[in-house]
Amino acid sequence: MLALSLDMGGTHVGCAVVRDKQILATDSLETKAAQSLASLLPAIAETLLALLRECGESVGSCEGLAIGFPGIVDARTGKILSTLKKYEDGMQLDLSAWSRDTFHLPLRIENDARMALLGEQFAGCAQDARDVVMMTLGTGIGGAAMLQGTLLRGAHAQAGCLGGHMPIDYRGRLCACGNIGCAEAEAAGWSLPGIVRDHLKFASSTLATVEKVNFRALFDAADAGDEVALDVRKHCLEVWSADAVALIHSYDPEIVVMGGGVMHRADVILPFVQNHVDKHAWTAWGKPRVRAAQLGERAGLLGAVPLLMEVF
Repeated sequence: MLALSLDMGGTHVGCAVVRDKQILATDSLETKAAQSLASLLPAIAETLLALLRECGESVGSCEGLAIGFPGIVDARTGKILSTLKKYEDGMQLDLSAWSRDTFHLPLRIENDARMALLGEQFAGCAQDARDVVMMTLGTGIGGAAMLQGTLLRGAHAQAGCLGGHMPIDYRGRLCACGNIGCAEAEAAGWSLPGIVRDHLKFASSTLATVEKVNFRALFDAADAGDEVALDVRKHCLEVWSADAVALIHSYDPEIVVMGGGVMHRADVILPFVQNHVDKHAWTAWGKPRVRAAQLGERAGLLGAVPLLMEVF
């Protein structure tokens, strides 16, 4: 199957032409200055058409366009139902009509973490499993669940995709979603700078001199022995581990896939989370394996083919 694919992240849109398990051509569009999703559509269309020319393919050879979107999406109706202060006009857009008018192609849209899970199960680290949960660690924490080879969606299209909003600390930090103590509020890219600044010894930390406090800076400082970085890194590892156990207790997976930019330090993260799962997850059959996503930023893009193949 040949398809067009979009992965709409918080700061960029990944664009690709995919054939089965292969990406034929890809490009990325920055979205920081974009005022709306509607304002991005012309550039997205131009980029996809350029990618088709680059790989010598035509729109007429494609089966459809698939979009991974950072919000609550109903793939069955092709509607964006809810967003968190990003692409808020998407709920009013008829993207299916845009796809038909622009490309003469049917459109499928799905939550971005679900798309990434589809990609990993189709072409990545979870090809040998039918019961899988995924955590994507980045600006936020995405989640997705697959049971018996089928994505979990639920009556209101939000089942399984709010893994980052499992309450980890009921006395914790206020989350962007309105809840208290979500995993995302306690250990995500957007919440990390505040967590670091709130540490009692922040002023004496090397992180106080860092222009942008992100997970790369945190792990580097921890490697160098910085006390604040070590404390906060341990806190994040414990939050991610608790979130993994919550997902295991909720969905009974064989495999927990961890993806996102933070997994450049899988050497630290995977053993810690696996050890916590082995000690604390209540299972009657054995322990789920914790694996690093194999496909990186390609996972959501490669999820296009299985999404377009789904029959609703």
